[in-house]
This record gives sequence, C-alpha cells and structure tokens, in this order.
Amino acid sequence: MAEILEIIMIVSFGASWPFNVLKSIKTKSTKGKSLLFLCLITFGYIAGIASKFMNEAYMASFAEKWYVLFFYVLNLIMVSTDLVLYFVNRQREKKES
Repeated sequence: MAEILEIIMIVSFGASWPFNVLKSIKTKSTKGKSLLFLCLITFGYIAGIASKFMNEAYMASFAEKWYVLFFYVLNLIMVSTDLVLYFVNRQREKKES
C-alpha cells in the first residue's frame, strides 16, 4: 500500500510537468519560472532515485516494484527538460534585449 501511495504522490507531481514544459516551449520565456525551484526539484528527484537504489528491501523486490522508480525517472526527465528550456529561453531573452 505504501508503494501505491508513493506512486499517487509522484504521478500527481508529475502531471503538471508536461504542461510546464509546453508553456516554456510556447512562450519562449522565463517569466514565472524560478531557477532555484527547478534546481531544488531536480535535486529532490535525484535524491528520491538514489534512496530507492540504497533501499535493500526495495532492491530485493525490484522485479515487482520497478514501476515506482520509473515514475521518479520520468519526473526527473520532465523537470530536467524544463530546466534546459529555462536556460535556452534565458539566452533568447538576453539576445532580444
């Protein structure tokens, strides 16, 4: 049951990232974005992934519970994409000013 609740948490957090990435692509702007926030979220997902690898009980049952780690990695990819877009858009904004 704990894994199911964890997945619900991760999916809930992750549901917003595709919209955030699309907004960054469409607006080509950093307005409303916080670099510190994106970095902290990225760090948090990396820590969450590392905790899974360090958890012996989780690793012992990895074949049955791989999907938990999958959602962490998927969210990390989305946040990392938004972080890269932040720097791309910031460069664009600097060139336009």
